[in-house]
Amino acid sequence: MALSSRFRFDKKLWFRFVKTVQPYFFPVAPKQTRIFLGLILVLLLAVIALTFFLVVGLTLLGKTIFPDFFSTVAQQLIDNINSLLDSNYPYIAGATLLVSCLIFASQKQKIATKWLQWSLLGLLLFLLFAVNGMNVTLSYAFRLIDTALNQRDQAIFWQNITIYGLVLVIAVPVIIIYRYSRQKLGLLWREWLTKNFLDRYFKQRVYYQLDSNSVNPEVDNPDQRITQDVKAFTTVTLDFLLDILDSILTLISFTAVLYSISKELTWGLLAYAIFGTVIAITIGTRLIKINYNQLRLEANFRYGMVRVRDNAESIAFYQGEALEKQQVIERLMSAVDNFDLLIIWQSLIALFQYGYNFVTRLIPYIIMAPLYFQRKAEFGEITQATIAFSQVLMALSLITNQIQNITEFAASINRLGEFEESLNDPSSIKKIEEDNQIKVTYIDYQQSAEISLQELTLKTPNFARTLIENLSVSVESEHNLLVMGASGSGKSSLLRAIAQLWNSGTGIIAHPPLEEMLFLPQRPYMIVGSLRQQLLYPNLDNKVDDHQLEAILEIVNLPNLISRFEKGLDTEENWENILSLGEQQRVAFARILVTQPSYAILDEATSALDVANEQILYQKLSHQGTTYISVGHRPTLRQYHQQVLEIFEGGTWELKEINN
Repeated sequence: MALSSRFRFDKKLWFRFVKTVQPYFFPVAPKQTRIFLGLILVLLLAVIALTFFLVVGLTLLGKTIFPDFFSTVAQQLIDNINSLLDSNYPYIAGATLLVSCLIFASQKQKIATKWLQWSLLGLLLFLLFAVNGMNVTLSYAFRLIDTALNQRDQAIFWQNITIYGLVLVIAVPVIIIYRYSRQKLGLLWREWLTKNFLDRYFKQRVYYQLDSNSVNPEVDNPDQRITQDVKAFTTVTLDFLLDILDSILTLISFTAVLYSISKELTWGLLAYAIFGTVIAITIGTRLIKINYNQLRLEANFRYGMVRVRDNAESIAFYQGEALEKQQVIERLMSAVDNFDLLIIWQSLIALFQYGYNFVTRLIPYIIMAPLYFQRKAEFGEITQATIAFSQVLMALSLITNQIQNITEFAASINRLGEFEESLNDPSSIKKIEEDNQIKVTYIDYQQSAEISLQELTLKTPNFARTLIENLSVSVESEHNLLVMGASGSGKSSLLRAIAQLWNSGTGIIAHPPLEEMLFLPQRPYMIVGSLRQQLLYPNLDNKVDDHQLEAILEIVNLPNLISRFEKGLDTEENWENILSLGEQQRVAFARILVTQPSYAILDEATSALDVANEQILYQKLSHQGTTYISVGHRPTLRQYHQQVLEIFEGGTWELKEINN
């Protein structure tokens, strides 16, 4: 994928956006996107209809309770409401509400578990209408207040101060509820989307394929995409979409106010806003790429620091501090250089925005002042025109003023969109076929009581290299197999294929269910948890009492491990740092004794042990009845196996029986 194609406001960006948004609100299936977008439109129309009835009802109620007040101050509003009631609008609004309810009822099964998010979204839309209505009311209050001051009319002045106070009392809780609902929906959305990504990330070992797959290196730092990009996406999506709707409502309501005051001011404003938007979009297209790169480079810098932390001892043994420091600084400088470019472009945008906004303040006065001097406009109309002008300009200049957030938003859409696509196809089959002009084939996995490989040809995940050709071997119960060969010949790759981590190639691999097999890598994985959990992993629900665990530690020659810690088996430590590699390998063997699998797959699992400890562990496995496949280099390993498979460069191999 070329860089230039990744940073445009195009159909691909829209497609990625919808694919990321839709699952939270509506099931993803062919032709369902139109229904989802249609439901959003229906919800918006329903909120408009509901707002219409609420405004009419509150106005008529206010007229009944305060007839004198409404007849003197809000007579025009009463006349407008009466006019609306005499038209077809009430019937249209009622029909809209009825049809909206029927449409949502028809989709009841599809959104049965999603009513909370739809309810919150509807509430947000309604509150948005309410806030805009109160803003318009306040503009009229300010207009009458300033006119009353100019004319020294105390009665009108205090009446409108009262109106302002009443609106403020209502507006404050409405705005607080609006902001709370907005943040709450964003939080719930983030929780759902993060769990959704995590479910798919850990399903079928996608996390392993993305980590070890060099086919699609653009999907870097999945940890950042799940933790930071999801949070930014859900927050900014709500903010941006609600801001767009707010801008549309503001534009409609205050344009009507502005047009009633000055037609010239309205058309001048429109031209000015279009000019600012064109300039902002031109600059923003460049900013998307810079923001995308900044997210990637910051993640690479953080990953470099994490690697130093996780491999501190190895680096110290090699005295590799200078090289590690150099590499980390190189990543830092890449991020700094890109951020320096970002600052330059942000400064250019800020220069444009400040100039744009300062001129904005002058335009209403320049146009309204002559009308006021000619007594064609009241003093309060200048105030209202200024308020309306700023509101309409803010609505029209959403892209101009928010271009930095929009570019960051577009960058996060692209990163999450790439991640979404990689979760659906972690092996990037299409890319492999296009790049290598080949038809991708996969190993056929079958379930069996014993492990057997039939005419297996194993390739690297990107299909660039053949590791083993036409291998056939059976590992019958207690007929253990030793796999040997030079480094890089494909020994560990064969174990990955048996574990279904690598499936590129042809042939058949039959084995028991993965739950009946246990794989031990050369460097054991120590989980974050207690000593008991280390021994029970990966089946933490396994019911094994403490006496059995103590006996197993005795067998693997770790008799004093529990007594070394005050809390015993409940001790939680950073086990990778507390235990030596040899002790970790013995803990890993203890897991086999706890789990008692049918087969154990050992990838140099005793490389850090002395010969005596190695003998103890293998003899115990044989006595337990666990069949095992081992990868190793030591000649002493032969005595614990009945057959040896030697793999050579070029994919050739030789299978021999061992007479012990």
